[in-house]
Amino acid sequence: MATDLRVLRQDDWDEWYDNLIRAFGGVPESAEERALFRELTRTDRSIGVWDDDTCVGTAGAFAFRLTVPGGAAVPAAGVTMVSVAATHRRRGVLTSMMRRQLDDVRSWGEPLAVLTASEPAIYGRFGYGVGTYHLSAEIDTTRVRLSVPPGTDDVRLRYASPAEALGACEAVYAELVPRRPGMVARIPGWERLWVLDPESGRDGASPLQCVVAERGGETVGYARFRIKPGWEPAGPKGTVVLQDLDALDPAAQAALWRFLFDIDLTSKVTTRGRPVDEGWQHMASDVRRCSLLMRDSLYVRLVDVGAALEARTYQAPVDLVLDVEDAFCPWNTGRWRLTGDAKGASCTRTEDAADLALTVRELGSAYLGGVTLDALAAAGRVRELRQGALTEASVAFASTVAPWLPHGF
Repeated sequence: MATDLRVLRQDDWDEWYDNLIRAFGGVPESAEERALFRELTRTDRSIGVWDDDTCVGTAGAFAFRLTVPGGAAVPAAGVTMVSVAATHRRRGVLTSMMRRQLDDVRSWGEPLAVLTASEPAIYGRFGYGVGTYHLSAEIDTTRVRLSVPPGTDDVRLRYASPAEALGACEAVYAELVPRRPGMVARIPGWERLWVLDPESGRDGASPLQCVVAERGGETVGYARFRIKPGWEPAGPKGTVVLQDLDALDPAAQAALWRFLFDIDLTSKVTTRGRPVDEGWQHMASDVRRCSLLMRDSLYVRLVDVGAALEARTYQAPVDLVLDVEDAFCPWNTGRWRLTGDAKGASCTRTEDAADLALTVRELGSAYLGGVTLDALAAAGRVRELRQGALTEASVAFASTVAPWLPHGF
């Protein structure tokens, strides 16, 4: 098939974006959403495939900084807006875009590429491994109570306009970013995404509401949510639909969750995309009635193995040789000696005998510390070549805080 793969031109954006919308079901966005995504799109980091004058493939890459174990903010290409027209499936369009994109990411000097997958089966063949998980919950607040920590009653809550409180909320978010692997620093303009509130996206719920948590006059947390009214013969049965909640300490987090549990005329809180180790689960009186569901979230791809492994720290001293296979980015293939600890790391090419053998996909899964190398070995995806190396590596790569991607992109 004769097609033209090229960097996106500004005057082609509308057709390029229309192809993306059609691939994801064809439901149009509000004018405000579309305008904001046009503004946020980096055309110089976006590509399209064209068949004559028709766009048949799209892909972009935001310039993120991703928190890794140890707290460093590492440059990462946030792969996004990937689509192939249904008329052009199984013709190599996606492979050609992934090939060009990873070559570009390498040329930009970004050691990582990350994405969220619409379908998990798509990206493993390009070297992406699932690196974070998140929780969804449907909490029966008529049956579940919270046991809150000391200091919760010292937190003051107040309603605020989501737009007017945006600056204070973003300051809380920014303070949290270095604390947890997988979080991304907001690109300027991105904060506006969280207060877009088109009626088409409410699914019968209220306009977006915001409650701010304060202590001593300082903002220490916030929750943004909607209320979806509901009634039955016995009385009200509304739902609190939580969009996002961030807090700087356990008492502020508890105050916000307790507020959500206690809103009048509601009997349920629903939420999605929460950290798997979030504290409210251990405050809940009956976690079975919270209907927890875990699913994959952020997929991680090491574009430069040496630079990526040097960028993070390791919770235990490590000195081992990794035999890495990378069929799609062959510059990573070979043996790498990794030495490091909680202070820093070095990762260089070596001819020494290997201690572990794995593909770049497994490295991506283990990179942020939420998936253990032991678990991957149990699935037959990591081979131990020196006795004891697997335990050494698995302990070193782990994170005491579960990695978490707070939002899609």
